[in-house]
Amino acid sequence: MDYRKYRHLFSTTLGAMLLGMLTFWFGVIWELYYADVIIAPFFRRGNWVVVLIYLVLTGLVFKAYRCTKFGYLKRSDLIYYQLIGVTIVNFITYFQVSVIGRHFMPLSPMLLLTVIDYITVFGWALLVSGLYFRLFPPRRLVIVYGSAKAAELVLKMSSRVDKYMICESISCAAGLREITKLLSDFDGVILCDVPAELRNDLLKFCCGHRLRAYIAPKISDILMRGGDELRLFDTPLILCRNEGLSPEQRFVKRCFDLLISAVLLLLLSPVMLICALMIRLEDGGPVFYRQRRLTRDGKEFEVLKFRSMIQDAEADGKPVLAADNDARITGTGRVLRRFRLDELPQLLNILRGEMSLVGPRPERPELAAEYAKKYPEFPYRLQVKAGLTGYAQVTGTYDTEPIDKLKMDLMYIEQYSLVLDIQILLLTLKTALFPPETNAEEFSAYHSDSNKKE
Repeated sequence: MDYRKYRHLFSTTLGAMLLGMLTFWFGVIWELYYADVIIAPFFRRGNWVVVLIYLVLTGLVFKAYRCTKFGYLKRSDLIYYQLIGVTIVNFITYFQVSVIGRHFMPLSPMLLLTVIDYITVFGWALLVSGLYFRLFPPRRLVIVYGSAKAAELVLKMSSRVDKYMICESISCAAGLREITKLLSDFDGVILCDVPAELRNDLLKFCCGHRLRAYIAPKISDILMRGGDELRLFDTPLILCRNEGLSPEQRFVKRCFDLLISAVLLLLLSPVMLICALMIRLEDGGPVFYRQRRLTRDGKEFEVLKFRSMIQDAEADGKPVLAADNDARITGTGRVLRRFRLDELPQLLNILRGEMSLVGPRPERPELAAEYAKKYPEFPYRLQVKAGLTGYAQVTGTYDTEPIDKLKMDLMYIEQYSLVLDIQILLLTLKTALFPPETNAEEFSAYHSDSNKKE
């Protein structure tokens, strides 16, 4: 029996069961440690309301952080999201319980609840992941390609053999008839660099035959994703404003930047002091590295970083990319880069309004001009302020192609929300602790500059 049409129902049901278990544990902790010690204990209905609030809060946080994306996310990512979600919920709930009790309630029961939740999350993720991939084997796919870039996409998707099994490939030059004849024996198709007319015909075919279509988007596709539907006429219209963020979104984003960057500077000041001392003690040179970068509307500013290279690394004034084993990188610099600590001084850039916590990474004017020659759409990413981190940084790797980073930056701009910013910040922490592996070995035939910029 083909269970694949029940994937969503399966994930929803198991997600609801996980929420039920977490809520049950909270109910037990509440009943044992909190319900009778508050100043005015609740009757039965009051206790049920407290538990219900915990359930609703957990559901909202889990939805915001994709904590129930069983099968979609890697097991490690799924567990990471769930642990973060549980931590946030229990942190908020502790203060909620303290408000109800009218003083700071004992913390140890909430810590015990968090430990139990962690064990539940780990066990449930392992159990569900194994069951999911038994019931829902990977889809058998055909890739239709229009250029050699499709080989990179095949290699990337092959890293998730639990979801995608690419069985055949066919050039778009084969024509619509030959391609559709081949598709009838598979579960779906991947379209990569396919001409617009053929792509439209293949999409219609897939729609008519209920085949899944995975599309490598063009820049125009991404810009349309952020469009709004206009229902003023009997002819459907999509409005693409192409203005970046609205004034209201910029205001909310700025307030969020000021609050979080100030808190992070306060919390991380001891770490930053240690980093500064390590740099100074190694070679006696300056602690900070300053460089001209671009932010919103192409304005230039001086970005701040902890110096991770020897002094005068670019004495001739020309931009030089730093390879993974660059001899110019100091011993301290390797540690700083490894955990992204060299970027921490940019919190000061954020407080000054030159950058944002989340956005496209600031590019050097010289390199931006070179990229713009090759990719005319590159300046589109300057519709928002440059960011300390970004969608491209938590999704890609150091050797991700500039065009792919551009697409991810534009996807962020078109789909911006405060929740998305929070998700990216949480993923940044994961990326700093567990850096993704680069694709340099697999893509060596296609990449000539898989480097990190100073």
